[in-house]
Amino acid sequence: MQNGIVGRGARVTGFGFGAAPIGNLFSAITDEQAAETVEAAWAAGIRYFDTAPHYGLGLSERRLGAVLRDRPRDSYTLSTKVGRLLVPSSGGGRDDQGFDVPASTRRVWDFSRDGVRRSIEESLERLGLESVDIVLIHDPDDHWAEAAGEAYPALAELRDQGVVKAVGVGMNQWEMLAGFVKETDVDLVMLAGRYTLLDQSGAAELLPLCAERGVSVFAAGVFNSGLLATHDATGTYNYGPAPEPLVERARRIAAVCERYGVTLPQAALAFPARHPAVVSVVAGARSAGEVERNAALAAAPVPGELWTALADESLIVSG
Repeated sequence: MQNGIVGRGARVTGFGFGAAPIGNLFSAITDEQAAETVEAAWAAGIRYFDTAPHYGLGLSERRLGAVLRDRPRDSYTLSTKVGRLLVPSSGGGRDDQGFDVPASTRRVWDFSRDGVRRSIEESLERLGLESVDIVLIHDPDDHWAEAAGEAYPALAELRDQGVVKAVGVGMNQWEMLAGFVKETDVDLVMLAGRYTLLDQSGAAELLPLCAERGVSVFAAGVFNSGLLATHDATGTYNYGPAPEPLVERARRIAAVCERYGVTLPQAALAFPARHPAVVSVVAGARSAGEVERNAALAAAPVPGELWTALADESLIVSG
């Protein structure tokens, strides 16, 4: 597993761990299962870990930090995100944004300079750590002016001060990421779900732009939330029911993969890593078994002829 250097010395493994699932994404897991999952990622050689306050209303950060703080701080790279502050809530009930956690706090959008600094401080408290290496502006879809005009300068200042090693933006769309690459000096973008076997919309403009500007790309959401996670293509797409045309397309891709002795999730992990701008493929997991399976798939070779065959059948963009 090769390492890449991002920003001012943030070293990331080519296969990274996404910590949304250990924040009880979709359904709850125990603290013990979450710890076993992170431990399995470490045992697999993963040294880049990504989390966010959004994931389980801080639960992901707490669980991830509980394991990582027993390791030497210079032995791994950690990213978290800003843009959503967690404030106390008296409404009760359960979280309504996909995480099976009590709604004891609620998310408040805040991309201001003060909001960024407060968010990082509170993340460090939840993690139980003194620093993070990478900070990403998280989902600023409806907040371009504040995110580009306040959040980015605040993070750039922290980078200049050596408080963080790299700054970037993480989104489920490519268009605004391209705007950040053009108009700021971000070190990386985390592109979720838009450069996968099923959706290569980020390929035409964003990825070449990043390669030209020297901006690293972290490919996340490579299973498109589940549809590409199993060879029979029966999961969700973009965190909801998968449209039948996409299910059929995924199964057509799987059929081509079979001709080359490759499974659909193996190809899903390998596909984005082929692009020269992509330095890390980040996959989430909710169990040690999922981590071990994904790590084994990520390490398995995929014949180049597969990509040619998929392109010939217009199932992926060529190249």
